[in-house]
Parts: sequence; C-alpha cells; structure tokens
Amino acid sequence: MKNRSWAFLAGGLLVALLLAGVVSNYASSHPDGLDSSLLKGCTVDADDNIVGGSCPAQQARDHEFADSPLADYGVRGVQNSFVSTGLSGVLGVLVTFAIGAGGFWLLRRRGTTPTGSDATPADARPTGGDATPTEDDAATSRVS
Repeated sequence: MKNRSWAFLAGGLLVALLLAGVVSNYASSHPDGLDSSLLKGCTVDADDNIVGGSCPAQQARDHEFADSPLADYGVRGVQNSFVSTGLSGVLGVLVTFAIGAGGFWLLRRRGTTPTGSDATPADARPTGGDATPTEDDAATSRVS
C-alpha cells in the first residue's frame, strides 16, 4: 500500500477513535423515535422509569447480552461514566477496524493467487524497462 493510503487510513482511524472516545459522551440521552413511540400511553418519571399507564414498553425485557462487558454503552467495572462510555466506543471502533482489515486482507490474499494456466513463470515476466509486447511475444501467444 502506498504511503498516502496508509496516512489516509490512519487519519480516518484517528478521527473515528476521537469521535467514539470523546464526542460520543455528548450524545443525547433522550430516547430516540422508537423508544419514544413505545412509551406512548405511559407515564414516566425523571429517570425514564414507567410509573403508570399502559404502553408496549411495559413488556420490554433485558437483552440476553445485558450482562456482557460492553453492555449499555459502557465498560463494566469502570466507575467513571465519561471514561466508561469513551472506552466502550474506542473498543468498538478497534474491534470493527480489526474485523474489516482482516476481511480485506483475506480477500486481497485470495485475489492475488494465480491458478492453473493463469500462472506465469517468474522467468517469463518482464523485469523492467519497456513492458510492451514484442513481435516474438505475439507470435508465441498465437501458437499457444
């Protein structure tokens, strides 16, 4: 990969890490559209706990991964909520980047392997200078 490509990739990763680690702490804590629509018909307190009424949100249960280390946009065991949210975002970016980079690496490896009659012996490849085919190359390709 060229140096410019590495710089672009590193810059993009740095921006993603900054957004996930710092800016994510300033996201709205108010429920989004789906959460708001599920609360219609219920009365909620200041902590968004249902205290009365009837709404679909009353049937909500914990997710099966609610006890996972990165559940609820934080890292379990980190007491500072700012650090916990930021660390969770950074870990998420790094894991996503690693999976994506690994996938691209595997695809790149798979795509560059010559197979069968497509393989050209190393001594038959042009080694430098003018890589245009000569008359001898054209005659050889017509014979085969």
